[in-house]
This record gives sequence, C-alpha cells and structure tokens, in this order.
Amino acid sequence: MPSDAVSLLWKAEDFLRAKLGAAFKPEWALVLGSGLEDVVQEAKNSVTISYAEIPGFSTLAVAGHAGKLIACELFGKQILVYSGRFHFYEGHSMEKVIFPVRLASFFGCKKLILTAAAGGIDRKLKAGDIVIVEDHINFMGDNPLRGAHDPAFGERFADFTAVYSEKLRKEALALAKKAKLRAVPGVYAAMSGPSYETPAEINALASLGADIVGMSVVPEAAVAHQMGMQVLALCFVANQAAGVSKTPLRHDEVLASGKKSAGAISSLIRGVLCSPRT
Repeated sequence: MPSDAVSLLWKAEDFLRAKLGAAFKPEWALVLGSGLEDVVQEAKNSVTISYAEIPGFSTLAVAGHAGKLIACELFGKQILVYSGRFHFYEGHSMEKVIFPVRLASFFGCKKLILTAAAGGIDRKLKAGDIVIVEDHINFMGDNPLRGAHDPAFGERFADFTAVYSEKLRKEALALAKKAKLRAVPGVYAAMSGPSYETPAEINALASLGADIVGMSVVPEAAVAHQMGMQVLALCFVANQAAGVSKTPLRHDEVLASGKKSAGAISSLIRGVLCSPRT
C-alpha cells in the first residue's frame, strides 16, 4: 500500500503525462530562484502549467516567483522548469517544499539544477558573483527527509558526503572560467527566514565555513540526492550579508540583482546542458 505522499505524487505525475504526452521525456529539471524567470526566454515548444492546476501544488505568494511549470526544450534538451519555489518561511511543510523535486524524479528526471539568490558572507564576494555550491550547512530547524518514509524516496538514512555532483560542479566552474564569469565554489548556509540574518548570525556562519546564506536550496538538494539525482546548485550573490553590507537588506534589491544575473546564470545553464561531459 503506497503512502499518502506517494499516492499524491503518482496523481501529479499522471496529470503531467496527460498534459505533456508520451514524447516528452526530460532528463533534466531546473528550479528558478528569485528574479530569474528570464532564464527560459530561449525555451522552445513550451507547455506552461500553473502550479494551481497541479495536484499537490498551490499558488505562490512571493514576489519574483512566477508559480508555473514550463515543460520545454531548452538549449536542445527536454527539461522540466519550475519557475518559482515553495519556501519553508511561508509556513509550508517540508513535504510541500520538496514536492516539486520528488515529482521531477518520479517523472524520470535524473539531473537537477537549482538556482537561487544568496547573501554573501565571504567578504571577497560581490553582488553578481556566482557561487557553485559544493556543500551546505542546514540551519533551517528541520530535515526534509524527516517523517514517514517510503522506499520510493530512496535510502532512509541517506549518505550526505557528496550531495552536489562533483562532475557537474567541475564542468560549471570550467565553463564559467572559459566565459570569464565570476564564479567560485562555496558552502551554502540555509536559514529558515523570512527575516534576514543578524550580524552575529553571519559571524557565526562565517566561523563555521559558510560562504553564502539563503532560505532555500538545501531541502531540494537533499531530497534530490536521496532519490539518486545528480544535483548542481548555482547561486548568485544578490547582496552582502548583514554585518558585511553597510546598508539595510531589501527583497526588491534581491529581485533586481536576479534580473542582472539572469544572463550569466543562463549562460552557465546552456553550457552545462550542451556539454558532452554532463
């Protein structure tokens, strides 16, 4: 007897297959973060579905997140694109936050690209820089794998030694260097939000080895890894974090930075999707 979570995933999967047809078999899934909806401007043969239509989903309320699934060809590859994500700080359960990633895996996707805005903790980072996540620290106060388990989700006690694919990270770094983009590897610290961090919290995170901080990425990456997906996380530095920046932090600043970073992120995604090594 499947769990309620698996039954709902099957229902959502059946809904998508009926909408998209048997010929659509994406290997990749992509989650777009704040202000990055322009990344899919070059998509072809698109079918757009509102989140509100998909079983297990709902509408989004955060500015900069469109709340739609785009099934398309992007840079020659079939791909499921989630334009917007559910955030833990909105009051959603972790099960709701990670539902889209589990659905992508059920649909057959083997590789996941996560994009997101982040605050720069490392003082060498500037707004617009791209950080290719090599590891994370989870300070969200919850673990996305917690709760009732189903074998369809993967190992109950998943090994997190290498959540982020080394092969995809190396390829993204090489592509960034070739394109002369400012991109570095780094450690992502996940906080629950929605308030931005205090200077004391940022100092604590820095002492633990975090380079950037944000309010997403980690739940999705954790679940994708548990389900056997290869994960690549690309974060753009929207601003310097509290105590590093001398100005107050604002969400509209994050969205504006996302618009500016969309071209660089899109270039990296194109390179990764088109590379024979991925």
